[in-house]
Amino acid sequence: MSSTLDTIKDQISNNPILLYMKGNPQMPQCGFSSQAVQALMACEEKFAFVNILDNPDIRAELPKFANWPTFPQLWVGGELVGGCDIIIEMYQSGELKTLVSEAAAS
Repeated sequence: MSSTLDTIKDQISNNPILLYMKGNPQMPQCGFSSQAVQALMACEEKFAFVNILDNPDIRAELPKFANWPTFPQLWVGGELVGGCDIIIEMYQSGELKTLVSEAAAS
């Protein structure tokens, strides 16, 4: 499993804004992923994503690595931001746009 953990670490470190989700931004496969994508897209910055439905090893290992049991998971600047509820709260307060804009600029 260390290769899966290495993959996760590489994905997180190589993508300033990364969403682990079910499906893809054009076709989310769950309501929570859909809400997270809509909030991120409204911030008008490019972001990377990993479809955990296509990556069962990542789906199994990421919750242990992140100590966060659910998906989607948003990672910005190598740090776990949180799941759907946190993403939506941050979007509504304006914090999400600031966070992703700073990450995209760096």
